Amino acid sequence: MSQKRIAIFPGSFDPLTLAHFELLNRAVPLFDHIYVSIGTNSSKSPFFSIDDRLLMLKRIFANHPSIHVETYSGLTVHYAKEKNAKYILRGMRNTNDFEFENAIAQNNLQLDNEIESIFLLSSPGYGHISSTIVRDILKNNGDVSHLVPKEVLEYIQKT
Repeated sequence: MSQKRIAIFPGSFDPLTLAHFELLNRAVPLFDHIYVSIGTNSSKSPFFSIDDRLLMLKRIFANHPSIHVETYSGLTVHYAKEKNAKYILRGMRNTNDFEFENAIAQNNLQLDNEIESIFLLSSPGYGHISSTIVRDILKNNGDVSHLVPKEVLEYIQKT
């Protein structure tokens, strides 16, 4: 029996964007299970509470049986080990993302050399989207309907 291909896709997802969603849809055929893992980032002050983000993501991926949504704290490699994940999935939009992700991936390899980082490049038309930009637009009462999944938009409109 072959070993399951399990990946985690860690992030703050504050909120999840169409870029995240598109990347996950491309990753689904590569893995048996993907844990979309909402972590806490001490350098960021969240726009949405962790409970709100968990609720939004569970709604978005309700019909994706291989995608599981959870929260975690602590080191990502420790969480990956807990989930028997051999892969950390990350998206890259540009060279700045590469520099940042490269440093994290190298440190993760030093912490646990059995867990590989897998990078997927943004598809054309998605590289300009970030949660930071979405939050800035929201803070200034702008329209984000072209940047987030409908479930996020519905949640925003209800609050």
